Amino acid sequence: MAGKRAPFPTKDQVAEFIESSDQPVGKREIARAFHIKGDDRPRLKALLKELADDGVLERSAGRRFGPPDSLPAVAVLTITRISDDGDLLAVPTRRDPDAKPPRIHVVEDRKIGGQIGAGDRVLAKLRRLETDRYEATIIRKLDRQSVTRIVGVFSERTEGGGSVSPADKRNDRLVSIDRGGRAGARGGDLVVVLLEPAGRMGPRRATIDQILGRADDPAMISRIAIAAAGIPDQFPDAAIRQAEAAKPPQLGDRADLRNVHLVTIDGADARDFDDAVWAEPDANPANKDGWHLIVAIADVAAYVSPDSVLDKEARRRGNSCYFPDRVVPMLPEALSNGLCSLVPGEDRACVAVHLTIDGGGHIKRYDFVRGLMRSVARLTYEQVQRAADGSPDDVTGPLLEGVITPLYGAFRCLAQARESRGTLELDVPERRFVLDDRGRVTDISQRDRLDSHRLIEEFMIAANVAAARALQDHGIGGLFRVHDAPERSRLMALRDFLQPLGYSLSLGQVAQPRMFTQILARAAGRPESETVSEMVLRAQSQAVYQQDNIGHFGLALPAYVHFTSPIRRYADLMVHRALIRALGLGKGGAGDAELSQLAAIGDHLTMTERRAAAAERDAGDRYTAAYLAHRVGQRLTGRVTSVTRFGLFVRLDDSGGDGLVPISTLPEDYYDLDERSQALVGRRWGRVFQLGASVAVRLVEANPVTGSTVLALVSDGDQDEGASTDFLPRPSIAPHAARRKSGPSKGWQNRRRSRSRR
Repeated sequence: MAGKRAPFPTKDQVAEFIESSDQPVGKREIARAFHIKGDDRPRLKALLKELADDGVLERSAGRRFGPPDSLPAVAVLTITRISDDGDLLAVPTRRDPDAKPPRIHVVEDRKIGGQIGAGDRVLAKLRRLETDRYEATIIRKLDRQSVTRIVGVFSERTEGGGSVSPADKRNDRLVSIDRGGRAGARGGDLVVVLLEPAGRMGPRRATIDQILGRADDPAMISRIAIAAAGIPDQFPDAAIRQAEAAKPPQLGDRADLRNVHLVTIDGADARDFDDAVWAEPDANPANKDGWHLIVAIADVAAYVSPDSVLDKEARRRGNSCYFPDRVVPMLPEALSNGLCSLVPGEDRACVAVHLTIDGGGHIKRYDFVRGLMRSVARLTYEQVQRAADGSPDDVTGPLLEGVITPLYGAFRCLAQARESRGTLELDVPERRFVLDDRGRVTDISQRDRLDSHRLIEEFMIAANVAAARALQDHGIGGLFRVHDAPERSRLMALRDFLQPLGYSLSLGQVAQPRMFTQILARAAGRPESETVSEMVLRAQSQAVYQQDNIGHFGLALPAYVHFTSPIRRYADLMVHRALIRALGLGKGGAGDAELSQLAAIGDHLTMTERRAAAAERDAGDRYTAAYLAHRVGQRLTGRVTSVTRFGLFVRLDDSGGDGLVPISTLPEDYYDLDERSQALVGRRWGRVFQLGASVAVRLVEANPVTGSTVLALVSDGDQDEGASTDFLPRPSIAPHAARRKSGPSKGWQNRRRSRSRR
């Protein structure tokens, strides 16, 4: 009698088996695990395809399957640094530079271990330990593919050479410079070093390529971030000449909007003005409670023609980059602060959209025109808000009834539409750095989030939606701004984090932005509010530019483009050109060559956007360290924002800066990292340091050059009042971790020896 056939596995059983494997698995291993034979094999193939289509699994090289974003069994890695514990840390060489990298700990090979350092590339075999944690075994060291650029501080040696200490908190290895490679640098200079690939017969050659200035000059803080990120900050002479040759606009065939009371509303420190707004109640009786809006945007396409020198440089930069002391603009100053900036009282070329919205804030009609406008006022958010709240000044007073009040009426309708479609409402605090005339930080504060900010945001979103509809309605290609729904693996991690706090996140339904907004609303005002918001943000996908439209998850919109900032974003300029071509609005429209390159240009612009964001964050870290440098030794309060194998990151309450509490400074114990609860838990004494905990710390170090801030926890008996670590439930440690005896731990666990051991 034949044996009983094993039951065919469910989707969840197959997904669980693949996720539990330490490396991607093939169909053969899956079939063997579930005893699948004969005519059940096609069913397995179909099931795996469904899981891959649903995003639960990802197909890797060699027809193998793993969880989304999992790494292959063998990969090329780049060593990023050597940890305080002596471990080699690495990232995949080919990866999204702005995405959170997996944690890869490299097992030392005695044959080549001493020859591996930060920046080296290796071929390695990977073993997955946790969702985003891997152990790598080196197969062989690879030659470096290109010259490495390092920004750092030069120190002289008596024999004429010197060394450079990297201005990167992730790399603390000195770079040696011989006498012939110092290029006139003096001790204390901030320099850019070119580190060439090693030759077969000798060491790597390092030469100083550029001297940026003195490292102790406050103006160098943003220069470090710009140079380290490789952001172009010098325009070709031909591009500058082309920008300076531009002529003021003439009315010609343009719609005359100079009698419309358009105003710009921006931050007090804004340096370019590329959008202006106006609103009035809709006079059409069929649209009761509706509004007529005009959003006018600088007509950059009138001055930057496709494939010109100016255009190629703007595309290379991708976007403007903003730092506390300067802007690295996408366009030369003659345009960005001149003819393309909608300054008051001056005729300016614009692309404007007339929008008709109903009483619920939905767009009923749109009409794009190329116009000539003249802004009646340059207003700030604070000015407009004070006027709306009943305290107008000399500028806003005359504009209150005819301009500002209608703007707020239209805004309330647009805000109603936003609420009804259920957008993701993440309120991410933005810091404001106040500098003195020498560029030194005198204060760091949080920017207020006013209704005037939201007003402009809603007007811009409406214009962007209309631009996306116009491209679709006329069947012309364009760069869409798309934001995908969160990946299932991230949702599972978020669910596991929220459950102990009493929040539920159902994974059985299609993810909707409203789900996250409801969680954030429940958390508002509670001790864990900031931590919940941080974790919800981490769960989201990143928005990108691409040719294929998949909608915008966060804004709950089926189609969205960037149209409103062509002075500072090349993607917006491309949308302007596509609209000019599609709607027959004159010269400067997109050509066939540009439209055929949309996919590649979208990838490039996504990269430049993330490059700029990373550089701006790095500069913020350095300015924060400069602000805190004189407070070394002081007690501060903060909240744990990240828990890692090597310590805790704490966000300080007063400055908003992040500092590291190294694991080696925590109270005596062996600490296990509990990924699910995001906590370090002491094996011996049971101390718990968890994400979101409020703590008191002492400032140990603040280095403006590297941007690193090092903290130490204040002892239990010396905690500030109100600083505690007990509002989150204590995590449950896996039984195998609890059973381990005290002693040096291996792999991903910390190796710190207790000083009390004999």
